[in-house]
Amino acid sequence: MDGFDEDLVNALKDVVRHGNWCCVGEKRNFKPGCTKLYSEDGEHVVLVRTEDDGFWAMDSSCPHEGGPLELGDIEDLGNGKLGLICPWHHFDFCLETGISSTGLQNQVYEVRVVQEKVYINTQNMLSLSPVPEDSSVPSGTLPLEAPIPTTSENSLCFWARKILCTPDPKEKVTLTQEVQERWNSGKITEVGEAAPPAQPWRKDNLTVVDPKKMKRGRGGTLASRIALLHSLANMEQWAIDLSWDMIARFSNFRLSTGEPLPLQFFNDFVKVAGDEAKHYNLMEQRLTELGSYFGALPVHNGLWQSAKDTSHSPLARLAVINMIHEARGLDVHPQTTSRFAAQGDDGSVRALEVIYSEEITHVAAGLRWFTYICREQGLDCLATFHEMVKKHFRGYLKPPFNTEGRKLAGMTEEWYVPLVRPSS
Repeated sequence: MDGFDEDLVNALKDVVRHGNWCCVGEKRNFKPGCTKLYSEDGEHVVLVRTEDDGFWAMDSSCPHEGGPLELGDIEDLGNGKLGLICPWHHFDFCLETGISSTGLQNQVYEVRVVQEKVYINTQNMLSLSPVPEDSSVPSGTLPLEAPIPTTSENSLCFWARKILCTPDPKEKVTLTQEVQERWNSGKITEVGEAAPPAQPWRKDNLTVVDPKKMKRGRGGTLASRIALLHSLANMEQWAIDLSWDMIARFSNFRLSTGEPLPLQFFNDFVKVAGDEAKHYNLMEQRLTELGSYFGALPVHNGLWQSAKDTSHSPLARLAVINMIHEARGLDVHPQTTSRFAAQGDDGSVRALEVIYSEEITHVAAGLRWFTYICREQGLDCLATFHEMVKKHFRGYLKPPFNTEGRKLAGMTEEWYVPLVRPSS
């Protein structure tokens, strides 16, 4: 070891000793700010270089709603520590610990700079370029032919398609409520079949951007609340469409017995659509009361990407949309409502409580029909769920989990704990 600096030798020994270190490149290649590093398993990482030449790393997906932390700002948290601020809803994450003042926790990774090279302590290989995805259809899923269009106005699927092709959210809500009443009263007498559009229609003046490019500037307290309510209204509009797409897309699905899905399946998702319409109205009303309106800010279509990825299989759709995304909504509810409560916004808190109680029933509906289809097909429910999530949802599930809310929906820990990142 003669001729080498002792500290350098010890540092290199430490890197080798601990094993899971990945060299991500030369130090000079990383400018102050954020750089996204891509992982094969979807658990991408954001590498942060601060102005004082410090290096930090954490998961690039915000544990709140998956916001792109690599587009966030680095700010002083006021306690002598720096934090990365999510650009979607302004959740802060300490660079050192990953802890947020909202109670959320993001995964952080140790970073070392050795001989002008940057190393991150992670079990995954990381790259500056996206990892190519396998475009083949996963094996073991249920095949589904495109539904046949129908012209009968007396069918539920005719109206499902009509609502999906209605761009104005207020009209979409009104039509949803009218169809729900007609279905429940027996005025619509058959499910029918209809081909849903490739994507739900949106108003021309609504700015829809790629989720990865979504970024909002930080405003005052009122601006932050409006931004979050606007995001929630956008999610509720997509949720209305997801319910009608579920009805139309899988109306001609047949179990291995040759039988269609029971009528109660369609009853449940008509109810879900009606609930989501009510939820959109609640968010839109709050925006108006706070001096804004839906469409005042850009929105993203990330939820629809998951719908496209699961369009071939009702099991995949139920697993990812109802049992992953909607269950995540239950998880973040306490943190979201606490932000509004801390600012004295009791009107928003009341609206969010209504949404929360009904979203529990939506998770329950997803779980109920997932287990029904599995049992009718002779599949193990838990094993199939874990398989579907690993195939169609990128990355691991992240705590905190609202165990009480999930349990009320029937989703006990054996459903989701195995999908959490294993401790190293």
